[in-house]
Amino acid sequence: MSPMNPIPAKTLEDLQWNAILEALATRAKTDLGKARCLARPFLSVAEQVRDELEKTEELRTLWVQEHLTLPLFGVRDIRVLLDRSAKGGTLEPPDLQGSANVLHATVRVRDFVEDRQRSMPRAWAIADRIADLGKLAQKIERSFEPDGKISDRASPALYDLRERARGLHGSIKTKLDQLLHTDEFTSLLRENYFTIRNERYVVPVLASARSQVPGIVHNASQSGQTLFVEPQPLITLGNELTIAQSMVTEEERRILQALTEELGEHAIEIEESLEACCELDAIEAAAKLAVDILAEPPIQVPAEVPFRLLAMRHPLLALQQKTVVPNDVAFTGQERVLVVSGPNAGGKTVTLSGVGLCGLMLRAGLFIPAERGSTLPLFSDIESAIGDAQDMSKDLSTFSAHLTTLKAIGQAAGAGSLVLIDEIAADTDPREGAAIALAVLEDLVGKGARVIVTTHLEELKAIAVTDPQYVNARVGFDATKMAPTYKLHVGTPGSSSAIEIARRVGLDAKICDKAEENLKTSAGPLGRALQALEAKEHEADQSRMSLEAERRQAAEEREAVARERAALRERERAIQAEARAELVAEVEKVRGTVAKLLADLQARPTVRAAVDAQAELAKVAEEEQRKVDRQAAEAKAKADERMPEGAAIHEGMRVRVPNLGDAQVLEVDGDEAVVAAGAMKVRRKLKDLVPLKGQAKAAKFAEKKGEKLRKAEEAAPQAMDFGGNRLDVRGMRAEDALRAAETFLDRSYGEGRPGAIILHGHGTGALKATLRDYLKNSPYIRSYRPGANHEGGDGITVVEFKG
Repeated sequence: MSPMNPIPAKTLEDLQWNAILEALATRAKTDLGKARCLARPFLSVAEQVRDELEKTEELRTLWVQEHLTLPLFGVRDIRVLLDRSAKGGTLEPPDLQGSANVLHATVRVRDFVEDRQRSMPRAWAIADRIADLGKLAQKIERSFEPDGKISDRASPALYDLRERARGLHGSIKTKLDQLLHTDEFTSLLRENYFTIRNERYVVPVLASARSQVPGIVHNASQSGQTLFVEPQPLITLGNELTIAQSMVTEEERRILQALTEELGEHAIEIEESLEACCELDAIEAAAKLAVDILAEPPIQVPAEVPFRLLAMRHPLLALQQKTVVPNDVAFTGQERVLVVSGPNAGGKTVTLSGVGLCGLMLRAGLFIPAERGSTLPLFSDIESAIGDAQDMSKDLSTFSAHLTTLKAIGQAAGAGSLVLIDEIAADTDPREGAAIALAVLEDLVGKGARVIVTTHLEELKAIAVTDPQYVNARVGFDATKMAPTYKLHVGTPGSSSAIEIARRVGLDAKICDKAEENLKTSAGPLGRALQALEAKEHEADQSRMSLEAERRQAAEEREAVARERAALRERERAIQAEARAELVAEVEKVRGTVAKLLADLQARPTVRAAVDAQAELAKVAEEEQRKVDRQAAEAKAKADERMPEGAAIHEGMRVRVPNLGDAQVLEVDGDEAVVAAGAMKVRRKLKDLVPLKGQAKAAKFAEKKGEKLRKAEEAAPQAMDFGGNRLDVRGMRAEDALRAAETFLDRSYGEGRPGAIILHGHGTGALKATLRDYLKNSPYIRSYRPGANHEGGDGITVVEFKG
């Protein structure tokens, strides 16, 4: 295999590779994943590419078949915090709480993949690198209250110190309350209240009464008429409170330092966990991109063997959700150069750059927008000369710059390279340009490169007729509609159709007519042959399309006839089975009667008994014959009252329903109908109903519909609404719904609400499963359950918060 070379920056710019990376990044859920997508590397080893494609296939299957995605919500970059903690710094409560949330998020990802490791072994190999630090996260969480304050539970010492401080606060307030209820004392105050200044309890004393209130002055009003004094009886308690509060502060600082150190001890493991999560995020983004552009993994083949892209679509056009004409692009046998010709704006450059982007996507381990079964080499190098390379700063004309690019390509390209050249040697004299183009292509073929080139030069189109290393292809042009078809036809060259395009854009008709006359006299034999060949191929394409449409119509009609025959056979088998069952029942009944008569005859063997038995048997035979005659008459009557075969069933029609008898059609819905048989309404398939002649009797019901609904509503229990505390995430993507739910539950819990209702609907069940998986691990939730029938059923989830 040829050694892999770096992809030139010009190729990436020509093919707009950044647009692919940006599309990839928008499908990632985390900032780390987005950054990884934007920096996605090109791989050099076929095994690496194959492994990347297989990992993408696992996550695409998860999304397409199970409608699930990785629970990456909450994973964010905390490497700065980890670095600070590892270097001995102290993190603040919000940073520690945020870190705990990230640890929970990484463990969620690990658990999710571990549950599916048998179906996702490659994803599990990545997720297995995520450290299980759930206990550390819980320890940090328990150390804080929801508002970020350090919890009494953080340490026994903190609880004791805070209890001591709370007791001193209470003692001081008690003494102050006693003083404020003493008339002699309150007469010395500006107002009858106490407040805090410099973290000490004080009262507002009149400045004129300062000498009568022993204590420490901590502040004064702006006017100086009021002094804030800590009364003498409170000074000792105040000092004790100050000491207690300093000890509380010191213990809180110790707790923060201890938690930070413990987080720092696991910094390397956490960084590895974040790296694994963002790697999974980038793989999932690649899987989502594949689903969005209907991409498939190609089969890798060596660069020197033939390859084929089936129904390839340009990746950037597929990203824009445009209707793209798919094309097969192939190199077979000895072919080294694909010469694409045809009208301007017909799709030549699209084909050229589409193949180039598919080559880059494979080097990056991405699926390509082509049908499954496509083969593509892992090109060692992709070189391009696309667009106007004019450079005024270097005094280069368009043609000079083009030649400079061709020179660089010739120096870099070799065996295993893919070279893309748009309008080779076009901006000069056609004869000299053709000579240069042929020489450049000969040089590239000699070096073992694969080349796709677009051109209007007839000499390049002609060489493919004599040299098996070259193959012609053209983009189609519909002469009737005067427009390109964007369909690539391999094996034939194409004309430029410049005059037809000139007519389409509105150039004066006289000028176009004169141009055609000039072309007839000046065009060479090859040009005229190309025009004639293109016209004939257009007629052949129209004939093929007409035959294909007729073939599809005939196939649809055959399928319809086959389905109708199968339905008739099924109905016939059902009728025969029912008739056999009735016959067996009748035979068993007669057999029982005969057995009873024989038993009586054996018990009383007399002539009289024999005569009686004979008469009884004759009576049974006569009764059975009457039944047969009656059934035949009923069958004839039923057959007579049936509508002709194929009669359409409509509302109000009289029909026969198996096991129910005659009924009236109330409503027709697709291939089903609602029928009323007496007071009963049922839904049956149309194929199970037999249309009958005559008017149907109106259905009778015990109660009117409105009365039933009213009674049902009165009997139904009232739905829980938690004061209207609801969140509606119907129609949201899973990650958006999870973000909304997290914010909503956080706010609701903080407001002290008892619970909430989340409306997610039924849908495919993916959104519901993802939300409930999140609720299972939420620290706020005591319990959750599906809604009862009167609350909305399984389309909602009722959540009860912890007290």
